[in-house]
Amino acid sequence: MHLRNMTLYSIFVRNFGGTFRAVEEDLPRIRDLGVDAIWLLPIHPIGTEKRKGSLGSPYAISDYRAVNPEFGTMDDFVHLCGRAHALGLKVLIDVVYHHTSPDSVLVKEHPEYFYRKPDGSFGNHVGDWSDIIDLDFENRALWDELIDTLCFWAQYVDGFRCDVASLVPLGFWLEARKRAESVRPGCIWLAESVEHGFIRYSRMQGLVALSDSELYQAFDICYDYDVYEDYVAYAEGKLPLSAYVKSLERQESTYPADYVKLRNTENHDRPRTAELFPDPTVRENWLCWNFFQKGLALLYCGQEWAADHTPSLFDPDPVLREGKPMHEALLKKLIAMKKDPLFADGVYTPEARENDVIVSAWTLGDRKAVGVFSMRGNPASVEVPLSDGAYRDLLSEAECAVQNGRIVSDGKPLVFLVG
Repeated sequence: MHLRNMTLYSIFVRNFGGTFRAVEEDLPRIRDLGVDAIWLLPIHPIGTEKRKGSLGSPYAISDYRAVNPEFGTMDDFVHLCGRAHALGLKVLIDVVYHHTSPDSVLVKEHPEYFYRKPDGSFGNHVGDWSDIIDLDFENRALWDELIDTLCFWAQYVDGFRCDVASLVPLGFWLEARKRAESVRPGCIWLAESVEHGFIRYSRMQGLVALSDSELYQAFDICYDYDVYEDYVAYAEGKLPLSAYVKSLERQESTYPADYVKLRNTENHDRPRTAELFPDPTVRENWLCWNFFQKGLALLYCGQEWAADHTPSLFDPDPVLREGKPMHEALLKKLIAMKKDPLFADGVYTPEARENDVIVSAWTLGDRKAVGVFSMRGNPASVEVPLSDGAYRDLLSEAECAVQNGRIVSDGKPLVFLVG
């Protein structure tokens, strides 16, 4: 299956029942949605020195080669991976190789692997990250240490989501991918690429800051943070829809022809969609648009319940998963739709139309997918690239008419598969 046809489900074990066993118990439900892979936020022990909150950030890791005992044992983790594989799910784990906790195993065993401030003390380059210290990639022995660790985990998992991958040298990632491939052929590599402003700021400080185009040399998938700022600006009424769509169109000529973006409207670092768009109809349009776009779709745990609270990374804060998920039926349709070869190999065009509507099309031979998404939930009559006639909406299963090249939307999303 092409990566553009896949859906990835993100889980922070602490907020998802708290143990590997709890995650394992929910895998059949996740698979039943049609999800193809799960991504576990860091599973490793957390440092205690300079800890944020009562439990600490999972991104302040103290031991790369162990699992957090709060989550269970290594055997529990291996069992979880085996159960996921038996269900047909791939497993990705978080890789945090830009920094460790100040009291990590590596600090004690190899202090030479770390960045030093002018006064000789350990430190970091991003002041807000006060609970970590940076690794020093000038030390080539560090490369072997980290890549050996990747190869260890590649025995069990199918891929890696690499935290702030932009701030780690490209040469390291290229070598890491080559060596991990010998352990896990077809390993999936997802880069947390960063916003344009973060890249510019870091380069002005003389630091490594890789663009998405550079990262695509080593990674299969990059975040869509290059358009995230425009997405939020539109949500807040600071930019017109056309500016956001123009950013998406630029991706088509900026990146390699086979580029894959991680499409998401929310994740563990960003506000919930329901927080940005409280109106259910608007939120539904954004959810559907996220799956219609070119790229791999991310589903953040709780999104299927339309959760409006972004869980803390530092304190106990379980995701509420009670009752039937509000978006369950819709997600099953979207995830199934995503698997159509159209959404991997077709020609893709997003366009901003009047009344805050996006009309987008995928074309492959004599087949076509057309989506109409009202990003403010407004009813509208819009021009669509379809011949006049009757078409069945994939989402509502209602019949809709195209007359004089236009279709009337009541504000709900519409998707048509033709041919």
